[in-house]
Amino acid sequence: QVQLVESGGGQEQAGGSLRLSCAASGRTFSNYAMGWFRQAPGKEREFVAAISRLGGNTYYADSVKGRFTISRDNAKNTLYLQMNSLNPEDTAVYSCAASQRVGLTTYSHNYDYWGQGTQVTVSS
Repeated sequence: QVQLVESGGGQEQAGGSLRLSCAASGRTFSNYAMGWFRQAPGKEREFVAAISRLGGNTYYADSVKGRFTISRDNAKNTLYLQMNSLNPEDTAVYSCAASQRVGLTTYSHNYDYWGQGTQVTVSS
């Protein structure tokens, strides 16, 4: 079992930045590929970014590529999402997730553990 707790969400103006964190506990953090997903009101959950177990490989949704950066610190059991150049379309609840699969995955059903999520609101 892996417990995931997100933090760092909040309100920001368009063009601003936020950094999300996801603290993991339980099993060995480096045994899991990690991902960030988001869900806006009235919309389905969508993939944002993923990172491999040791952090060597990353993958982004086209909508955030060049603006968001996913990273991890396995010594601190923490996943990050640096979000720059925010726009109102980024408003959503952001959740981190852990996958036991070896490679990166963008599909939510491939993730085994989820955090509760943190709200990000971007105003124009």
